[in-house]
Amino acid sequence: MTTEKKLIQPKMGLLKLAEKLGNVSEACKVMGYSRDSFYRFQKLYEEGGELALKEISRSKPLLKNRIDKEIEEVVVAYAVEQPAHGQQRASNELRKKGTTVAPSTIRCIWLRHDLETFQKRLKALEAKVAQDGLILTDSQVAALEKKKEDQQGKGEIETYHPGYLGAQDTYYVGYIKGVGKIYQQTFIDTYSRVAFAKVYDRKNALVAADMLNDKVLPFYQEQQVDLLRILTDRGTEYCGAREHHEYQLYLTIEDISHTKTKAKSPQTNGICERFHRTMQDEFYAIAFRKKIYTSLEEMQADIDQWISIYNNQRPHSGRYCFGKTPMQTFIDSKELAASKDLTNLFVQNSNFILSDKAETGSAEEQPARNSLTDGNNKAVDQNPTAFNNQLFLS
Repeated sequence: MTTEKKLIQPKMGLLKLAEKLGNVSEACKVMGYSRDSFYRFQKLYEEGGELALKEISRSKPLLKNRIDKEIEEVVVAYAVEQPAHGQQRASNELRKKGTTVAPSTIRCIWLRHDLETFQKRLKALEAKVAQDGLILTDSQVAALEKKKEDQQGKGEIETYHPGYLGAQDTYYVGYIKGVGKIYQQTFIDTYSRVAFAKVYDRKNALVAADMLNDKVLPFYQEQQVDLLRILTDRGTEYCGAREHHEYQLYLTIEDISHTKTKAKSPQTNGICERFHRTMQDEFYAIAFRKKIYTSLEEMQADIDQWISIYNNQRPHSGRYCFGKTPMQTFIDSKELAASKDLTNLFVQNSNFILSDKAETGSAEEQPARNSLTDGNNKAVDQNPTAFNNQLFLS
């Protein structure tokens, strides 16, 4: 039986059954069609016979009203170039340049690229300038000067270069027979989105510190970038008295500042939360169906392989990544971290460093200075009033 006959047969069966029963409603209930469909089939059959009952080609559904990729890139570039312009003004200015885009379309494009607010467009401009070394126009400088940073009041994560702020969190992976409960320690550089993950069979301050010591700090030392601050929640593995809390003690030794999220506000550390979902969907959900793990070491080997792909091959849509991989973003922004390191700036500026020779003088001049000092001391001892008058007059 051909496909054409398969499509015609149930419709013909409905018409014949209705004729045999003498009841259209009953025939439609038996065959699973509506009364409207029956009368439509009947009309087609009367006009064109069985061939008219073939599947009628319905109009194709309209595709999403997406704008061309080239125009979308122009809109995004203009949003970064002129962050102070709203969607209406951006539409007018682009029309002057020969690109016709409706204000509502510009708004949709901004939402897709996380540029819908003035603050977000300013952040994108700062990141573009820092990475590409662009020269700001007067309007861009005015927009940046107008910006007021209110990090704590709004609860936003502010990060300016790699190593400025790292986010750490604990993720409960699950329970595996023979292994037990599995907890994952996660660390993410909030600027470049370079991620680290390590699994443990417990959740305490010691494993949180071990994560930093084993994977995170060696990476920053290799890249010659300082880790300045870490953001965590208020879990017991991260918070406690410094004297008997391994994690707090480790941060003190390494001179790393610790910032805690607002209570009952996990969205403040949303970078880690979103990474956990990505890892659950792209790694754990697949790995647990392909393989039965019998040890943490075996699981850690597969995690390290996936993390390497995530950092080095998977393009990221983070605010400062611009479609690059996290590792590319980190490497391209290392100079930005070095330029904001106050210690390096002070050491490199020789104008602020006095040489030993300028401080103490040469070896030949030193005895003369000593003898002059001794002479002044003797003069003060013999006649202090005359010496003070002489000093004042001079």
